[in-house]
Amino acid sequence: MILPPSTLGVLGGGQLGRFFVAAAHEMGYAVWVLDPDPHSPAARVADRHLIAAYDDYAALDELAQGCAAVTTEFENVPAGTLDYLDKFVVVRPSAAAVSVCQNRIAEKNFLREHGLPHADFAAIPNEASLRAASSRLFPGILKVARFGYDGRGQAVVAGPAEAITAFQQFKGEICIVEQKLPLDGELSIVLARDESGRIASFPTIENSHRKGILDVSLVPARAATRLRRRAAELAATIAERLDYIGTLAVEFFVVDGDLVINEMAPRPHNSGHYTLDACLSSQFEQQVRALCGLPLGATDAHSAATMVNLLGDLWYESAAAGQHYREPDWSALYAVPGLKLHLYGKHHARPGRKMGHFTVLAVDLQRARELALAARTAIGITDAS
Repeated sequence: MILPPSTLGVLGGGQLGRFFVAAAHEMGYAVWVLDPDPHSPAARVADRHLIAAYDDYAALDELAQGCAAVTTEFENVPAGTLDYLDKFVVVRPSAAAVSVCQNRIAEKNFLREHGLPHADFAAIPNEASLRAASSRLFPGILKVARFGYDGRGQAVVAGPAEAITAFQQFKGEICIVEQKLPLDGELSIVLARDESGRIASFPTIENSHRKGILDVSLVPARAATRLRRRAAELAATIAERLDYIGTLAVEFFVVDGDLVINEMAPRPHNSGHYTLDACLSSQFEQQVRALCGLPLGATDAHSAATMVNLLGDLWYESAAAGQHYREPDWSALYAVPGLKLHLYGKHHARPGRKMGHFTVLAVDLQRARELALAARTAIGITDAS
């Protein structure tokens, strides 16, 4: 075990890193953050901020010398960076596991090789491969293989001609095209797996998106018990096959009453933010525990919860024009007794950027959802979820 007051390192300084720092501090650890952004939210609360690129080997050497273990807060840290650090310090999750999750082609091949349910797909390295793609993939979704998130780097395409136009707009990035499925809903599972293989899963989450970005998460999910159990089983299988150590999230589509795996995230997840307020242990505490070889915490939810994302659009009276920047009136949220507001301390708001979230707790989901949606409207989010 790596025990306090040891120093831990985290690659990435966004809001997930910020919550990791807070959890580690509460448990008695010091934390260093490596992130090239001088204004990164995690760095504002960390013990030390190494302002450097993820392939800056002098900075990586300094991180390895100063930390007992290192983790990552997002999946796009180069796998080579994790491999390099692993020579000198404990690194969890492993480069091998992260490399599968950070590339959509590797991810889909992993699912196929292990017989796990997924949408039909094809790798698209060039325009010729789109012209040769099977008709069963259309209508489909063209996605860049790397660095796509929150709806960015993807386009719904009716057929090969539209797909070629979108591929050109992605400037030749290697892509995948996957069959567009008729969705009944979306679920996710956040779990932690330790070095002995023990898995602790949080309750299944029901998600809805707005403009490709997670909008509202509900716990417990309004899904059949069979589906909730199936989601936990599939996520656990993925963690085992990856030999994963750390906090892992798996997103699912509900299609014709069954589950299809959408994607994996080798880190805490936006949909798991409710665990900060509604569970005995948070997803970030579990990340610290798995990293340090501690026993995993209990994942029981003590309340029903509804989580709502707060995007940078709220800071603008006219988000499309990018004008009239002002701080939202947070009093509308603080007026709700069961509401917990989390603002990420980002340097500047911009439309579509995740700036914070709030979670409403209640004895039952219906009440939590009603209060959260009313608060969502009161703060100025008018689009339907």
